Order: sequence, then structure tokens, then C-alpha cells
Amino acid sequence: MSPTVITLIFLAFAIIMFVTEKIPLGLTSMIVCIGLVITGVLSVSDAFNGFINSNVILFVAMFIVGGALFETGMANEIGSLVTKFAKTERSLIIAIMVIVAVMSGFLSNTGTAAVLIPVVIGIAAKSGYKRSRLLMPLVFAAAMGGNLSLIGAPGNMIAQSALEPLGLKFGFFEYAIVGLPILIVGILFYATIGFKILPHHDTTDADDSIFDESQDFSNVPKWKKVLSLVILIATLIGMIFEEQIGVKLCITGCVGAILLILTGVISEKNALKSIDLKTIFLFGGTLSLAKALEVTGAGELIADKVVGTLGENPSPVLFTFVVFILCCIMTNFMSNTATTALMAPICISIAQGMGADPRAVLMACVIGGSCAYATPIGMPANTMVVGAGNYKFMDYVKAGMPLIVIATVVSMIILPIAFPFYP
Repeated sequence: MSPTVITLIFLAFAIIMFVTEKIPLGLTSMIVCIGLVITGVLSVSDAFNGFINSNVILFVAMFIVGGALFETGMANEIGSLVTKFAKTERSLIIAIMVIVAVMSGFLSNTGTAAVLIPVVIGIAAKSGYKRSRLLMPLVFAAAMGGNLSLIGAPGNMIAQSALEPLGLKFGFFEYAIVGLPILIVGILFYATIGFKILPHHDTTDADDSIFDESQDFSNVPKWKKVLSLVILIATLIGMIFEEQIGVKLCITGCVGAILLILTGVISEKNALKSIDLKTIFLFGGTLSLAKALEVTGAGELIADKVVGTLGENPSPVLFTFVVFILCCIMTNFMSNTATTALMAPICISIAQGMGADPRAVLMACVIGGSCAYATPIGMPANTMVVGAGNYKFMDYVKAGMPLIVIATVVSMIILPIAFPFYP
């Protein structure tokens, strides 16, 4: 059996396992990674090269930096600011979405949602508004906020990793060129027309026991809270001015993480606990599949088939649309990280075959891959609020599908202008 066929078999296995999640995502990635070595498709060094990728190091560092903000209770204080600006249910939804989106633009989407879910439940209890009306906008904003910066979501950095061998990259805030307009239109939608389609469910007291048991931060010294925020801001500033100071993103992130541990803001034990190993294994392991698609020519084979179905000279707009919609569909049934990891090498192969700018195709891939709004399994944050909001599967379809349509329309307008196929 040729290496190309073996790689395609592993690709099919990965897709099926990611969609069904019969086994954990990280385990699927490691089976693929080890399998590619055992079958001789990749060498050990090539297969495990993804685990020493600079973006993996950056991701680990930012887990710790974000973890310190959560551990000290500073994230809770930031979330509580929402109550000062909200006088009506609509203004509350706007305030929640803005704060969540900004935080998830620089911290873990899942972590941001996890911290603010109890805060929003508390706000709902005090204000008398139903939590089912507030929690869904919260998780949607967490997903949209991931497209505000390079570190906003794992998929963003997977795309960056795919571009680096070609000598290309995205700037720190370049995703926001498309992500920010989607966020603005999305917030306006749920504050106006979409306000009427948000779920309107009663919740039982039994739900409270899961989400209302919040950690007591009263014993955390004030200096720890302040320092966690100062180091986070300093780390982000260092990343924004990467080119000017000549220090790579991953090194800046590591400096921030080390400072937080050295100063005692977060203990070594809690720093290690804050690292999501499932994401790391998924990230590193799936990069081996990307490598195999590249070296065996399997990615090129798939690219040729896709280009063939679109005709000899496919319209750039049509192709961008196809990539976007395909990623939208996949990400609602599997991890958006996995979606981007699977699609990125294929998209690059197609772009190179067409002589197009790979950045244009990858931007469509990443933004489409973030549109996990229409199912409760689209992203961890969606799943987290199912019980608290007493949501049904169709609640996500009804409230999330219009947002996918909005994201598609906005992207199809901005992408050809900001990221032309043939610059």
C-alpha cells in the first residue's frame, strides 16, 4: 500500500473519529501520529515535530497567563463590570457579548466562557431576566471573539503554522479585519432582530448546584490580582510589537508565564493544571497528519479532485465560498481546531495549484472554522451551557444558523477586498 493511500486512510479515520468522538480528540490525534510512524509514512522526528512547534509553546504559555487571571479572581472582577453598564435586557446582552468577545480575543475561549457563565447566571438571578436569554449570546461572543487576534483561538495558530514554511504569516490583529465586522454585526443582530429568537426557557433549581458554586477569591491578596492583569497586558503588548522588539510571540508568552510563577501569582501546580493537554495533544498530533498530507502528495491529490469538481478555472469567489461553507459544516460537528488542522494543508495545496495567495484561502478556512454556532457540540462553551440554559438541540439551530448566514455574507464581502486571491 502506497504512503499516499495510507495517509488518506488515516485522514478518513481522523474525520470519522473527530465527528463521532467515539474516542477523545487528543487520543485520535495520537493514534494518527503513531500510526503514520509505524506504517513508515513519517519518521519519528517528522511525526513529533508538531509538539515543538512555536505555536504549541505559545499556546502552553498563554494557558498559564490566562490561568493566573482566572485563579486570582481578576477575570471574575472584569466580568462583573458588565452590571454597571446594563439597564435593560438588550443592553445586558450587548455588554455581555462585548466583554466576552474582548476577553476571548486574548484568552482561551473556553476559559473565558467558563469564568463568566457563573457571573452571568448571577446577573440573571439579580436582574430577573431568564438565563437562557443571556447564556447563548455569551458563548456565541466567545467564538466570535476568537477571531480578533492571532492567539484568540487554536485554529488561528494552526493556520499560522501552515503558512510559515511558505515564508508567509498573518499579523497579530489581521484576523480582526474579518472577525471584528462579524462581531459587530452579530452583536447588533442579537440586540435587534435576533433578540426575538433567543431561547426563552425556565430553569430549575437543580441547575444551580453546578454553576453557582463559585470559588471564594476573598482571601486572594490584591497585589496578585493586579499583577496578573499587569503581566497579561505587558505580555499582549510584547506580542503586538513582535517585529519592533525582535522577540517571537512564543518567547514573550513564556516570559509572562515564568514571571507569574516566579512572583507567586500562580503556583507551579496550578500553572500546570491550567494547561489543557487535550488541546496540546490534538494540536501537536494533528500536525503530523498535515505533514503526511504534504510529503506523500495526498493533500495535492485531494486538491486536484476539489479543483476538478469546480472546473478548470474556478472563480476565486466561488472557491472561497466552498471552503468557507465546508469549514462551517465541519466545525459544528467536530472541534474547530481539528477542522482547521485538517483543512489548512488541503487549502494551501489547492491555492498553490491555482497560483493563488494561500493567505486568502486560509483566512476563509479559519473564519469558517470558527462558525460553531448551530449545535451544542460545536465548541466546549456551547456544551457548558446546555444544562444551565435548559437548551435543546434545536435552540442552537434556530439561534445559531442566522449568525452563520451573517458571518458568511460579511466574509464574502470583506475577504475578496482585504485578501485578494491574486494580489
